[in-house]
Amino acid sequence: MKLINEFKTFAMRGNVLDMAVGVIIGGAFGKIISSLVADVLMPPIGMLIGGINFTEWKIILHEAVLTAGEVTKPAVTLNIGNFIQTVIDFTIIAFSIFLMIKAINTLFRKKDDDPAPTKQEELLTEIRDLLKK
Repeated sequence: MKLINEFKTFAMRGNVLDMAVGVIIGGAFGKIISSLVADVLMPPIGMLIGGINFTEWKIILHEAVLTAGEVTKPAVTLNIGNFIQTVIDFTIIAFSIFLMIKAINTLFRKKDDDPAPTKQEELLTEIRDLLKK
C-alpha cells in the first residue's frame, strides 16, 4: 500500500504531468513532421533529382532466396532512402523546436536590457561625481 501511495504522489507531481503532456504532444508533432516530409517534401525532391522514390531507394546486400516461387529468406537491404527521410524528419523537428524555444525566450526576455542601477551603484556614482568636483 505504501508503494502505491508513493507512486501516486510521484505521478501527480506537476513536472511529471507536464512531461507526459510534452511527450504526447511531441509524438503527435513528430507524426505531423514525418507526414510532411514523406508526403509533401520528398516526392518533389525525388522528382527533381530524377524521379527517385526515396522509400524504395535501397542497397541490396543479399538477394532474397526463392524456393518453388516462395521467399524462404528475405533480401538483406540497406534502406538508404528511409534513413535520408528520417534525417530530414529529425532536422525539421529540431529546427522547429529551436524556433519555438527562441520565440518563447524572446517573449519572456525582459524588455529592459539595461536594468536600473542598485542603491549601491547610485551612491558610488554620487561619490565619484563629488570627487571629480
